[in-house]
Amino acid sequence: MRRNRSTLLALVAAWTTLACAPPEAKVFSAPPFDPSDESNDTISSVVAAAAGSPVRGLSNRQMQAFTQGLGVFSTPFTAENGLGPLFNSNSCAACHDDPTLGGYGDSVEVHVSAFQQGAACKTLGETGGPVVQQHSTDALGGVPEPTPDGATGPPGLRTTPVIFGLGLIDAIPDQTIKFLARIRYPDGVHGRAAILPNGRVGRFGRKAAVADLLEFNAGAYFNEMGVTNRLNPVEGTFAGTPFAPGVDPAPDPELPDASLAATDAFVRLLSPVAPVPFTDEARRGRSLFRQIRCTSCHIPVLLTGRSQNPALRFRLIRAYTDLLLHDMGPAEADMCNGVATPSEFRTQPLMGMQFLDMFMHDGLSETVPEAIQRHGGEAAVIRDRFFSLTPSDQAALVAFVMSL
Repeated sequence: MRRNRSTLLALVAAWTTLACAPPEAKVFSAPPFDPSDESNDTISSVVAAAAGSPVRGLSNRQMQAFTQGLGVFSTPFTAENGLGPLFNSNSCAACHDDPTLGGYGDSVEVHVSAFQQGAACKTLGETGGPVVQQHSTDALGGVPEPTPDGATGPPGLRTTPVIFGLGLIDAIPDQTIKFLARIRYPDGVHGRAAILPNGRVGRFGRKAAVADLLEFNAGAYFNEMGVTNRLNPVEGTFAGTPFAPGVDPAPDPELPDASLAATDAFVRLLSPVAPVPFTDEARRGRSLFRQIRCTSCHIPVLLTGRSQNPALRFRLIRAYTDLLLHDMGPAEADMCNGVATPSEFRTQPLMGMQFLDMFMHDGLSETVPEAIQRHGGEAAVIRDRFFSLTPSDQAALVAFVMSL
């Protein structure tokens, strides 16, 4: 325990020292702290558990909320109690195929926006954006939503996100993310914090357009199922035209506050999954991951802040992300969202990679090397380092990533 406490204090000291350093000193070849350099599996301060488990240290009331939330997460909606009229799925679990295993799935949805260089991103909410729902209730004839007028660029295809550890991601201080944006790595990597109009730092979604987990969860009910709630109280439209009377029979808001709170508790308290025990190959791959500086963006460990929940307070999380926006190059550009331009994406956390069989934001990469090949822009130098490795070393690095 003393060693673990020392490790935690070392991390705090590292952040504090670097945060006080002059701007010209903010160039590093590796993250300031990386527990994966140590014996990794002996650092009990890092939060991890079997897939589907809650974080440790919950009260009886929190455990009840977690269990209740899983039930709400898995319950289908119908038109009579709020589904639609436009929707992608009829329950959270319909996309997040197995919520007890982190909610990964193979669904791909369509996002659109309008972007002009130098102007604010328009998510076209008045005419059906940013999520284009692929289904509708019988009252609308079951037809998909049309693409909103004014959409620019290719649509953004988005896979179902893994939901491991999102409560801990929510508890990472804005100041930490802003600090990481001050680091300029010698290979040209320099992300930026997604500072939203309300002053908060975005961290959820592939474009980091949402700062708050409750807002993110409430938005999923509205955008994916057409279920209104206290944060999204007004029904959408069909291509900008309000729904006719009777098309949506459920009174707004359709999701009771208690159900939203329960869902939020389940997602917020779901633990990050423990990595698969490393083979010798994966351990070698872990060293190569650092050596070619994948850690410039996929920072192995982050520290949460002063959460109101003691179970989420000052905890280390193997996030493998800096939660910053990075320019991935013109080949990956699709839609804008929040403050992110079409070519900018938030560094995807690598928690739960062991469960995935489709990669990148659109799921179009079938293997990790295919996904790495698409890392352009800021990541191009690191991408090229990966492909300069021997086939054996490439396989080792992939084995490590697929253990997470």
